[in-house]
Amino acid sequence: MKLAVFQSAGGGLSVQTRLTKLGDALAQTDCDLMICPELYLSGYNVGDAVGQVADTQSAGFLEQAAALAKSSKTALVIGYPEQVDGVLYNSALLLDDAGHPRANHRKLAIPPGFEEGHFTAGNTMTLFDYMGLKCAILICYDAEFPENVRKAAQMGAQLVIVPTALNVNWPVVADKVMPTRAFENGVWLAYANHAGVENGLEYYGHSCIVTPTGGDAARAGQAEEILLVEIDVEAVKIAQNRLPYLKDVTSLFPVL
Repeated sequence: MKLAVFQSAGGGLSVQTRLTKLGDALAQTDCDLMICPELYLSGYNVGDAVGQVADTQSAGFLEQAAALAKSSKTALVIGYPEQVDGVLYNSALLLDDAGHPRANHRKLAIPPGFEEGHFTAGNTMTLFDYMGLKCAILICYDAEFPENVRKAAQMGAQLVIVPTALNVNWPVVADKVMPTRAFENGVWLAYANHAGVENGLEYYGHSCIVTPTGGDAARAGQAEEILLVEIDVEAVKIAQNRLPYLKDVTSLFPVL
């Protein structure tokens, strides 16, 4: 699988402009799956606008994203505010290369601050099969808990996809924590952050695609950038055989 991460600078842009920007990124990138940042469609640091974007989904924003996936023949993981029966979720949707929705993850761990006042936590791990890979989606804070990535790996995930909105106050998460999560589970991990500044919030960038041995296959700087890596499932098997954490953890900590 040719995997791309779109580290987008979308601060101050409308939903429609974000979709246009995504279309341009797809047009210039030969990949099988492109991952966008957390709440890509609405923007992250936009206050009550997340609810307004969710209210206007009937205008066809997700349908337009699906059309981009279909026309480019590229699967997408796209972050968006999802509203169901008056409840708002911080979600990420997988659209396959025909534009069909295949999986939808609702953020499990809502951090303090802006998100607490807007979003309800999801309660389900999200895994799916695509192009011979078992994939999991976690959103930002979800992946900072070792238990979540470990559970995804124990459920068979070989690639953990993490849309995020990491600001400059937390560089350790992108630089140290995400490589550790990949290493301690022997999985690929794709971390897709925003770039630039949005309503006074400066994003750290430094999106990365991390190998199952914890090394960087690709890492962005702080500006807008597209990362592209060929994902090899054999690397997962080799890493997990070399360091059998997943096998040994069940005997050491059976409650997990």
